[in-house]
Amino acid sequence: MKAHTEYLFFETKKKREYINITDKIEGIVEKSRVKEGMVLVSAMHITAGIYVNDAESGLIQDIDEWLEKLAPFNINYRHHRTGETNGDAHLKNLLIGHEVIIPVTNGKLDFGPWQQVYYAEFDGQRKKRVVVKVMGG
Repeated sequence: MKAHTEYLFFETKKKREYINITDKIEGIVEKSRVKEGMVLVSAMHITAGIYVNDAESGLIQDIDEWLEKLAPFNINYRHHRTGETNGDAHLKNLLIGHEVIIPVTNGKLDFGPWQQVYYAEFDGQRKKRVVVKVMGG
């Protein structure tokens, strides 16, 4: 079994952003030379997430509004007693999740027709990273 690890770095301009990273993941899989296996894509921060969905702008806005409705900014979160003001970002991470595993078949991401990989930033404007680990043979 082979394993190949790379890191992606992000420093978003906005507090919340959704970035399509599919091309970057495809490039890492190709570089790994793994033909059959899987790729783990994992945000290494508890205020960011990784998800797979359609790359349609209306849907991305719907996801953002849904997350804000379920985990809105609220100055009264107990977490804010620590001096932080990002309690909602932690909750949004729990809703989206921090990682995905994608099958690799014949050296390519084995996706359905509309699936794309996204990095979701909920507390941006500072440097963050994602680990990408390709495993297989």
